[in-house]
Amino acid sequence: MKAKIIVDTSIWIEYLLRPHSREKKEIDSLLDNNQVALMGIVLAELLQGTKDQKEFQLLKSTLEALPFYETSLNIWVKTGEIAYSLRKKGITIPLSDCLIAALALQNGCEIYTLDPYFKQIEKVKLYQPQF
Repeated sequence: MKAKIIVDTSIWIEYLLRPHSREKKEIDSLLDNNQVALMGIVLAELLQGTKDQKEFQLLKSTLEALPFYETSLNIWVKTGEIAYSLRKKGITIPLSDCLIAALALQNGCEIYTLDPYFKQIEKVKLYQPQF
């Protein structure tokens, strides 16, 4: 069984708004292979960007079908640890990205993202599409 991929909001936006993008084709392939996993912060970020209630409900029901990783106390502690260790190096990244990284590390997932922040987090594995 292949590892799950946590798809970051930056990739989902490309997927949703650019139907002919490379990201759309890649996500479709990952979805077909049941490799995509969802987490709360990504779900919330995507839902906040919908234009109306109909779009909100459609996106919500579509995303709810994906495997979902819950955020436990251990994940929150790991999130704080990641943010703390980066801050000690003079690096500040969004806490939401530290949370995504913590969840990915805990569950052995790769992260598919356009955001450069994740490269600064030790041991995080980034998904590299084969464009």
